Amino acid sequence: MTYHGNVQVGGPPDVRELTDLVITKIAVGPYDNNAYLLRCRDTGEQLLIDAANEPDTLLKLINGELARVVTTHRHADHWQALEAVVSATGARTAAGRYDAEAIPVPTDELIDDGDEIRVGRCVLRAIHLVGHTPGSIALLYDDPKGHPHLFTGDCLFPGGVGNTFGSRENFERLFSDVKTKLFDQLPDETWVYPGHGRDTTLGAERPHLPEWQARGW
Repeated sequence: MTYHGNVQVGGPPDVRELTDLVITKIAVGPYDNNAYLLRCRDTGEQLLIDAANEPDTLLKLINGELARVVTTHRHADHWQALEAVVSATGARTAAGRYDAEAIPVPTDELIDDGDEIRVGRCVLRAIHLVGHTPGSIALLYDDPKGHPHLFTGDCLFPGGVGNTFGSRENFERLFSDVKTKLFDQLPDETWVYPGHGRDTTLGAERPHLPEWQARGW
C-alpha cells in the first residue's frame, strides 16, 4: 500500500516502508497530534517522536521494546503520554537543550543542533529551530537509498511555519531558521512530517516562502 500520511484520531496508523527504516504515523489526543514510531529494519530498535497523548494507543503501537522517546518541543500537547510510555518501556528521553527544563518528565539526553540520534543502524540529525519555542528540534533522516525525511514538530506545516503567538521577532527568527536550515539545505523531494495534520514536501511549500514572509505569521 502507498503511504499518504493522512491519519485521524481514533483511526488506524499509516506505515511507510523504507529500505532501512519503517516509519509509522498515528494521530492522538484532542489537538490532533502526530506521533511517529521509527523502527530500524536491521536491528528492530525503535524510537518514538512525541509521546503526545493516549498512552495506551502508543504502547499498543510500540508493541515491544522502545529505546528512546524524542520530544520535539516543550508544549504540553506533545508530552502528555511521555511519563506513562517511559514508565512502561524504560525508554530514555531526549529533547532540545533549551526546552528540556520545561518538560516535566526528566530528560536523559539534551539535544543540540547537529547532534546525531541513532535508531539501530539508522541515523537522525537534529536541527535546532528557534521561534515557536526556544529549543524546538526537527529530526532529519537522510535516506541513503532515497530522499530525505524531515520530522518538524510544530515548526513547519503545509502552508507555513509554526505559531509564533503574535511576536514579530519570533516569527522572523523561525522563518529565518526554517529557510536557511531546511529550504536552503534540502531538496524539494524532502518529505515533511509535522506535529499535527497532513504531511507535505519542501518542494510543495517552497514557492510560498515569499508570501509567508510578507504576511508575518
